[in-house]
Amino acid sequence: MHTILGAGGAIGAGLVMELVTAGHQVRLVGRNPTKVPGSLEIVAADISNLHETIRAVSGSTVVYLLVGLKYDLKVWTELWSLIMNNTIEACKRANARLVFFDNAYMYGKVNGHMTEETPFNPCSKKGDIRARIATTLLSEISSGGLNATIARSADFYGPGARNSVANMLVFDKFSKGGSAMWLVNDSVPHSYTFTRDVAKSLVILAESETAWNQTWHVPTAANPPTGKEFINLAAKGFGVKPKHRVLKRPLVMVAGLFDSNVRESYEMLYQSEAEYVFDSSKFSKAFGYEPASYAEGIKITSQAYK
Repeated sequence: MHTILGAGGAIGAGLVMELVTAGHQVRLVGRNPTKVPGSLEIVAADISNLHETIRAVSGSTVVYLLVGLKYDLKVWTELWSLIMNNTIEACKRANARLVFFDNAYMYGKVNGHMTEETPFNPCSKKGDIRARIATTLLSEISSGGLNATIARSADFYGPGARNSVANMLVFDKFSKGGSAMWLVNDSVPHSYTFTRDVAKSLVILAESETAWNQTWHVPTAANPPTGKEFINLAAKGFGVKPKHRVLKRPLVMVAGLFDSNVRESYEMLYQSEAEYVFDSSKFSKAFGYEPASYAEGIKITSQAYK
């Protein structure tokens, strides 16, 4: 049984499809889970509660931690460490392996490409939290207490990725006849991971005996476009002019007075000010997998809005 903790988003839906295609039985776990075509079981559970997490994971062979908490520092501070500790304990009791879908916040400002060897140097409060929970899992792996893998992604985009910055600021805007937006600086390269590649890579990692107990960057196209280039590709997909505006720091700060999501994202703007390049060559070399090009991924995402 392959169990997905937090299967409500675009990554979870794609992962279900890939697991079913690969012949696995799938259990979905969430506070109010909705059955996805192909899934065998749905279990309502609050994984901030240890007993409910143990119950939800029982009988699993592989567990995927895909939880997406509300984008709120207070919520993250209260729940992330609890969720990680509960998930580790539940997996140990079930003798299940764990795949943790992670982001790149813990790296902080990086001069050059981000790789699996990039040290943790968070420069945000949310990055501190992500560094702590990743370190907790890595320590458990090092001690031999659990077989686990960290699958780390850049910012992602794709069909159904409603909470993705790229989807909200570019694809959503164009789909409604408006102008796109970009954060801070549209003239520097910024890596984005396509959701389809995330789902496929999680299954590849789970099925590979040599992939366990290490960190992997999920497949992300090399040579990322600048904000302008990303927007031009999206505009082409919608058949519209690439009109857009750049949201500078002062404007984001003012907008944050009226929108909590914008306010919470302010500390992460450093990711948009300079080059943000995510290197997944380790995965490509190990598995011979080539991710979707930006032209392909953006075209598919644009078409999904029509």
